[in-house]
Amino acid sequence: MATGLPEIVELLGEPRFNWSDPAPWTELEREFGVGLPADFRAIVDAYGSVLVNGQLYLIHPAGHLLHSLGDTIRRDLELWRDEDMVEYLPSAVGSAPGELMPVATATTGEAVFLRVPDDAASPWRVVVQEFDSPAWTLYELTFGEWLLAYLRGRDVTLCVRDRAPDGPSYTFLP
Repeated sequence: MATGLPEIVELLGEPRFNWSDPAPWTELEREFGVGLPADFRAIVDAYGSVLVNGQLYLIHPAGHLLHSLGDTIRRDLELWRDEDMVEYLPSAVGSAPGELMPVATATTGEAVFLRVPDDAASPWRVVVQEFDSPAWTLYELTFGEWLLAYLRGRDVTLCVRDRAPDGPSYTFLP
């Protein structure tokens, strides 16, 4: 079971997507040359393409869906590789060790990245960039830990207190 998934389900509610075919992940990971962390995959497989708390977009890689994680990553890599944008991040974007892989966005302008570990023994970490400023924050948390902190209303750059007054929730993306 992925880090934090039972706690995430407890806060966010029962997942209804429950994807089990690894093929879209295999194709995506082959294209980018890196295996994404198990906790991220498990959470996205459980919930699918959703908007969490009316703020955080999580996108699944299944090709039959309107929203595609592969398309989103390709588009975001192109954006963040632009010479006017590179100064806004602590390192380059991409799939090499130490680089940042864009995996989520927020309606409030933040971009969420997974920092590719320097070696196989190191964990993936989360970097959040505030799109309207040059500010970014590295969280020494796995994606599951970071999402759990977000759902609990902790300050992880995305402010949830005003977005989920009745508690965490999600809606499927069209």
